[in-house]
Amino acid sequence: MKEKGKKKRKNKEIRVALVHDFLLYPGGAEKILEVLSEIFPDAPIYTLLYDKDSMRDKFKNKEIKTSFLNSWPSICKKNYKYLLPFFGSAIESMDFRDFELVISSSGAWSKGIVTRLNTNHIAYVHSPMRYVWDENERYIKRIVPRKNFILRQLLSYLRVWDFQAAQRPDILIANSLYTQKRISKYYRREAEVVYPLVNILSKNKKISKKSKKNKPFVIISRLSKYKNVALAVEVCNKLQLPLEVIGQGQEYENLKKIAGKTVSIRGWVSEEEKWKVLRESRALLFPCEDDFGIVCAEALSVGVPVIALKKGGAKEIVREDIDGILFDYPTVEVLADGIRRFIAQEDTFNSVNLQKRANEFSKEVFKKKINEIVIKSVKSK
Repeated sequence: MKEKGKKKRKNKEIRVALVHDFLLYPGGAEKILEVLSEIFPDAPIYTLLYDKDSMRDKFKNKEIKTSFLNSWPSICKKNYKYLLPFFGSAIESMDFRDFELVISSSGAWSKGIVTRLNTNHIAYVHSPMRYVWDENERYIKRIVPRKNFILRQLLSYLRVWDFQAAQRPDILIANSLYTQKRISKYYRREAEVVYPLVNILSKNKKISKKSKKNKPFVIISRLSKYKNVALAVEVCNKLQLPLEVIGQGQEYENLKKIAGKTVSIRGWVSEEEKWKVLRESRALLFPCEDDFGIVCAEALSVGVPVIALKKGGAKEIVREDIDGILFDYPTVEVLADGIRRFIAQEDTFNSVNLQKRANEFSKEVFKKKINEIVIKSVKSK
């Protein structure tokens, strides 16, 4: 993309745009977008909704282009689930005629952009839409537990839209083998796996080998229902174990209400503070089925073991009894048993080996693979 003034394109780069579902809360998907933006520094970022305050200083120097939904009352951003019927048409209304390459970072909507015949579209898929595929019944019961006929019809329409949208990109990239299988099942397409990166801010710092048995457990997560943070809070309440919860999202107020004396719901903290808390924690709790789970690899990178649900992408990061503990079901009893098992063998986890494991998910490897796919895509046109 051309820069301002008379500067030439760097390395003869083609005109590139980046697309991301929402810029409302910083999380794992937004870390991927940050690195894509590093690879293509001149590329504008298109998104459905953008909340500058909630995103803090992330992407502050980038050109952000939003959909027509962003001009609606600000309350819509706080309750964006009610905009569900409009997201499809909003993402399709974005104009990419000026670009030769578009890379979408998609957890649901961005892969559905409409591009010209000769425009390359590469979609990095964080997940097929959970609430219209494998989580649709839970979603319906949570939103409208009784009269749910209209919502069922809407989700049926969205399944059709989502399938068709997934046929539009020229190339699909999955963030894990788990996501690759879901793409194959729901979209009937092949996808190449490129693991998300671990942004290690503490790369040159030595790992403390002191005992952390008096330190708190930690959760670092977007505070959404499917993240199961409330489950971990309930378990630590019952076991009287110290827990620090870092993150922001729609579950924040509810978690504050149910947190016991040993649990601290801290909300948003700076990146520096996040790493400090993580480095000094006893173990990371990861109680949800997620498509990858960057924070698991981040914990390992500072020598902190992980207690994770044995589902989704966490199984591709955490090796049982080597990098942490895997528990089978997201229930109070099973998670509590997993924590007890961790405490019983806590001294067996080697912090240096944990860090070596994390190095397999480096930013350099991620950038290299993305560049290789981009070059292959451009040449194919």
